[in-house]
Amino acid sequence: MSNGISMERVEEIIDSYGCQRHHLIAIMQDIQAEYKYLSPEVLERIAQKLAIGVAKVYSVATFYENFSLEAKGKYIIKVCDGTACHVKKSAPILEALHKTLGLSKKKHTTDDMMFTVETVSCLGACGLAPAMMVNEEGHPRMTPEAAVALVEKLRGDGK
Repeated sequence: MSNGISMERVEEIIDSYGCQRHHLIAIMQDIQAEYKYLSPEVLERIAQKLAIGVAKVYSVATFYENFSLEAKGKYIIKVCDGTACHVKKSAPILEALHKTLGLSKKKHTTDDMMFTVETVSCLGACGLAPAMMVNEEGHPRMTPEAAVALVEKLRGDGK
């Protein structure tokens, strides 16, 4: 067990693909779906089981924006900063979340592993701008105050 990751489970996922190199991306996607990120230990285990270089696995993990090498919180908040959301003032929402959670452009996850805040280029909800997502739930027409209130509600639910 490493950072909440079961290496047994990781190996089950890899084995389910027959340890085939051409399934590298699918394997990484399945592991990340389960643990929300890919730890160095996981990347090394993948390389070992698929008999490919660790550098190759890291290059795939860092090439695709979808993969995360950092642990993420229970609640992943994605603030849209696409054109429509930016024009409708998504930046103050991000600033309010950073201030409330003690985060910054360099620090994305709270120390208690409760929240991760990210910006995304588009959530596909331009008509509902500014928008944000918490895990898989969309939140349209947000304001900084509404975002902070939502975080406070989630804090209460998460305890």
